Amino acid sequence: MDAPSTRSLELLALLQSGREWTVHDLAARLRVSPRTARRDVMRLRDMGYDIRSRPGPGAGYALRPSMKIPPLLLSADEVSTIITSLLVLEAWSPGDATAATARAKLEQVLPASLQRRATAVALSTQILREAPAPVDWELVGTIADAVAEGARLTFDYTDQDGRPSRRTVEPYRHLLRQQHWYLIAYDLGRDDWRLFRLDRMHTPSTSLGPHERRVFPCDSIDDWLTSDFGRVTDVRTRGL
Repeated sequence: MDAPSTRSLELLALLQSGREWTVHDLAARLRVSPRTARRDVMRLRDMGYDIRSRPGPGAGYALRPSMKIPPLLLSADEVSTIITSLLVLEAWSPGDATAATARAKLEQVLPASLQRRATAVALSTQILREAPAPVDWELVGTIADAVAEGARLTFDYTDQDGRPSRRTVEPYRHLLRQQHWYLIAYDLGRDDWRLFRLDRMHTPSTSLGPHERRVFPCDSIDDWLTSDFGRVTDVRTRGL
């Protein structure tokens, strides 16, 4: 049986043909059970593809006619940059398969000439750099969505002295600093801007509301981090 990512690409190719496919037809072409075929269709729907289904006997699936999957237009230099960046993440987080999976998926959809470039870059690149702390990519995604949507983020937090608290913040940016991932956010309970380590954040949830985005107090994050408020020593006195 092919991996789910490989089957997803094959399933998309089948649906792009413009015809309607029954579950049993898809299962036969993908060499899986009907149940797995239905699950693969649901996975594509969750990714945003508008796949229509016709109920009843002989039910079928079809990609909405106006739904076009854009071609992956990348130059050879762009492929080199992306592959190298993913290799850095792979080296930094050997126990996390996210970057390796993303690289494999990218290589599958590249044309032959760019596949050769991607393979060459991976073969000729060795990352020799001390890795940062592991990062929870699901948490990174939650923070990114909250920032994009102007949502508030609530989470359990444990400071460096082991003291737990429940925080509600307006997230601004997450960043890698001194080998740790941090979140810069406005803490509603403390009525001030704070710095939180991502590996100390747990059970995050977001909430939308009729509130305006706060203006970051400095011209740049670098300025804020080099101010008294942004220093690690200052973070210690503020219980972060």
